[in-house]
Amino acid sequence: MSEQTAAGKPALKPLAIKCTSSKCEDGLHCFKATRKLKASGDEGACRSCGVKLVDWPRIRQLDPADAAHTLTAMRLELIRHHFWHVAIDEDAVVKARRKGKTGLEAAVPKRIRQSVGKEKPFRDGQQTPFVGNVIYYAQHATASCCRTCMEYWHGIPKGRALTDAEVEYLSRLAMLFITERLPDLPQEGERATRKYGEKSQSLAAGGRDAAHTD
Repeated sequence: MSEQTAAGKPALKPLAIKCTSSKCEDGLHCFKATRKLKASGDEGACRSCGVKLVDWPRIRQLDPADAAHTLTAMRLELIRHHFWHVAIDEDAVVKARRKGKTGLEAAVPKRIRQSVGKEKPFRDGQQTPFVGNVIYYAQHATASCCRTCMEYWHGIPKGRALTDAEVEYLSRLAMLFITERLPDLPQEGERATRKYGEKSQSLAAGGRDAAHTD
């Protein structure tokens, strides 16, 4: 693989973890069920250690008023935890500042409808990049990145289009992620420079040490 992108920039390293990764000894699990767990009726337990930590019926009510509980539960899964703690890349921060909260509130539901909203999304499971846009980070962190993650977390089945209420709910979770990770976002978009992006990227890291999520 080339170390340079087409624009001549250093290529970003691939994500060091997978959706099925876990670090149970650190309290970070994977709740994507194996066939064995499904067959035994233990769907929802960690696929690595078997612990049951998530109140799935409560999560799958899709209650906007209970979003804080849902987001707390999501941080128990390694892949979600990674996106809640990894530093957001410079280009994503700059784009977010250019849109502002108002622009992102319009862009998030549009992205969700386009990437996962259809009955059979194109290249499902590969349609959401890991970097380049804060909305991508939000989708991975809140399980709206593909229909598989959406099904086992939110209980939204594959094989049908999302309802307006589901899009609205998933968009709310994504915006809660964005406003927490980028607390200095302006309400309206602004002309953000690359230099400012570097400053904001540091703020986006929130002083968190992401090394343990590699």
